Amino acid sequence: MTDLEQACAKAGLKMTGQRRVILKVLDESEDHPSVEEVYERTKEIDSSISMATVYRTLNLLDELDLVTRHEFKENFARYELNMNHHHHLIDVETGDVIEFQNAAIERMKEEIAKSLGYDLIECRLELYGKKIKK
Repeated sequence: MTDLEQACAKAGLKMTGQRRVILKVLDESEDHPSVEEVYERTKEIDSSISMATVYRTLNLLDELDLVTRHEFKENFARYELNMNHHHHLIDVETGDVIEFQNAAIERMKEEIAKSLGYDLIECRLELYGKKIKK
């Protein structure tokens, strides 16, 4: 059983064959796929999976905080596993999403929250930019 399947089981999610395929697709994704992209990838593995099953499963995983739903200023949502903390830089020309971690930003977020009298619980940082042309 994968770490993701264990997290689902711990959250009380019944593991069906179709859910396992959807989890496999998410786990193997190196990008931030849309519902349609998850659906297309799952159909290659199991042609019986419907779009409705993908939608329901992604919504359920989002409710259980096992995936993160991103909009990235687009007309559709993208999904990624919620297994490690990172931030995003989105190229506004290509739509490419670059994941990054930065210790200085992490310290700054904590300092800001504390200076305002709060413990930081969650933070999403999305940077939008254009590639610098040389």
